[in-house]
Amino acid sequence: MTTRRHFLQQAGLTTLALSIPFSDSIAQALGKEPKVLRVAIMGLGSYGSRVAEAMKDCGRAKLVGVISGTPSKIAQWKEKYGLSAQNCYSYETVDQIKNNKDIDAVYVTTPNALHKEHTLALAKAGKHVICEKPMATTAKEGKEMVDACKAAGVQLLIGYRMHFEANTLDIVKKQRAGEFGKTLFFQGLSGFVIGDPSQWRLNKALSGGGAMMDIGIYSINGARYLLGEDPIWVTAQETKTDPIKFGEGVDETITFQMGFPSGATASCLSTYSLNYLDKFFLSGTKGFAEMQPSTGYGPIKAKTHSGPLEHSHVTHQTTQMDEMAAIILDGKQPLIPVNGEEGLKDMRIVDAIYKAVKTGQKISL
Repeated sequence: MTTRRHFLQQAGLTTLALSIPFSDSIAQALGKEPKVLRVAIMGLGSYGSRVAEAMKDCGRAKLVGVISGTPSKIAQWKEKYGLSAQNCYSYETVDQIKNNKDIDAVYVTTPNALHKEHTLALAKAGKHVICEKPMATTAKEGKEMVDACKAAGVQLLIGYRMHFEANTLDIVKKQRAGEFGKTLFFQGLSGFVIGDPSQWRLNKALSGGGAMMDIGIYSINGARYLLGEDPIWVTAQETKTDPIKFGEGVDETITFQMGFPSGATASCLSTYSLNYLDKFFLSGTKGFAEMQPSTGYGPIKAKTHSGPLEHSHVTHQTTQMDEMAAIILDGKQPLIPVNGEEGLKDMRIVDAIYKAVKTGQKISL
């Protein structure tokens, strides 16, 4: 049987090629350039802009189009990124993207409450969907999105950029290898002081909640990938000091706890009223891992009982989009999943946390 290494050696490639993803190595050995994922961004706000800028440095993903409800933004992006007019759509004309062979996937960065509607429309149009987290406002909506994409034969990926970040992956690998012993405790602190009170993130109809939807989901997701299992129960408590800024259904601060099948527990805080809260801590019978900052845009700082991790910083969205291109185009399987089912797991936990806050009870999952 011809092994990958034998194939590369026979092709006369240097050992450098061994660090290139397998599909890329084959393409280069055959004298072909790796396929590039052609992406349109839907929702041209601050995060959509961040993704667009990061994609300038991508090798496998390229911005080729936009979808927006604001004509002036479309014109600005068209000029800034040299986009073809035929690849620019409004929300009203998004169904026409079905006939556009120049767009492979659409990154949805619109407000949370619009994710389902936009994902369903794109799936119907036959386009792969990358949806920013949280994938929806409820697990019910998330399930509809997963089902619609499956029925349409397109992939649904969730914008979990931390799943590709070097320090995060290093600690996950160490945990899976048993370097921390049996991991029994996770702490996640996620928060910042939110500004403009008129923004959509503080509008229940658009956000689906408050800090939990925006920042708390990092601790939910982080507990799951660092402990390597899914919780079986949650408890939660809410604190609200400003009922004007944080209206009905918009959480300001929630502390929540999760229990796992192994006996491990997680203690987490999600807030819109405190800065300097971006920390993960993992404790096991043989060691620990700490990340602070843990989920910000970088650089991430991490250490374990053996000392600091020294991974260089790469813009998270650049790595994310290149890796997602490999998932969609090559069938690559990431160490930590980023598919719709992964997003749905988090949404079920979010639903349970809100239920625990409302009832004061431990909620089984």
